[in-house]
Amino acid sequence: MSSPATSMIRDLTGRRLGRYEVLAQLASGGMATVYAARAQGVAGFERLVAIKVLHPHLAHDDEFISMFLDEARLAARIRHPNVVPTLDISDSQGDGYFLVMEYIEGDHFGSLLREAARAGKNLPPGVALRVVVDALEGLGAAHMLAGADGKALGIVHRDISPHNILVGSDGIARITDFGVAKAEVRLSSTRDGQFKGKLAYMAPEQASTGFADQRSDLFGMGVVLWESLVGRRLFKAENNGELLNRLLYADIPAPSEYVPELAPLDGVLAKALERDAAARFQTAAEFVDAI
Repeated sequence: MSSPATSMIRDLTGRRLGRYEVLAQLASGGMATVYAARAQGVAGFERLVAIKVLHPHLAHDDEFISMFLDEARLAARIRHPNVVPTLDISDSQGDGYFLVMEYIEGDHFGSLLREAARAGKNLPPGVALRVVVDALEGLGAAHMLAGADGKALGIVHRDISPHNILVGSDGIARITDFGVAKAEVRLSSTRDGQFKGKLAYMAPEQASTGFADQRSDLFGMGVVLWESLVGRRLFKAENNGELLNRLLYADIPAPSEYVPELAPLDGVLAKALERDAAARFQTAAEFVDAI
């Protein structure tokens, strides 16, 4: 996560938010700070959770809160082993709204890729594929979620990246932060016409127009898979303008150009990274089957 201005950060370590005792700060981004916390109940019940607390400049913003809660309610309905569950949505007087999620012991996929690069190694292909397949399974479950009337809810993550894939010490990879990115993008788009997100993992249609559907998420997973197999960034530039140009127009090399043994996956990545969404994988299940 990128660090917001210092004035936007409150360290709530040691505080209580309802029945949650805040233990330690885990990370902070432009929208919220994430803490490890302990949920306490009757008869000595305790459970370790992760709490995402909105920054003060957003915690009492009616427009943002409305969007945030709409998306958080949807995220709370996703139940799948490869999705980090949203357990609770609450607010605390003076501290605003916060999300309570299951605490996953482990690290995000981006950290694992960074450590492998520092060691001068690539992740074993089987490990990279397992992580991405797990993430796609969770993504597919969210994409297929239907309402009480049986109609698809049309959930789109909008912020697929290695940082939003948590790899647990149990060996299971899980997608996190469903719905949060959509609220943040809506707010930034309506306020100043700017577009927030991890540009290097955005689908071309999302980066150029702001439009995103479920196939846009699959493009992001294609970038994650390419980078985890090859061990280098796919779209890299000195500034956002150059990065956007590369994302929209630069040739996308086959993985085997860097690692010949990856030739069997060239076709899979070529389809996942199609700039025309209609030519891309249409569902997460289709992507998984191809792998």
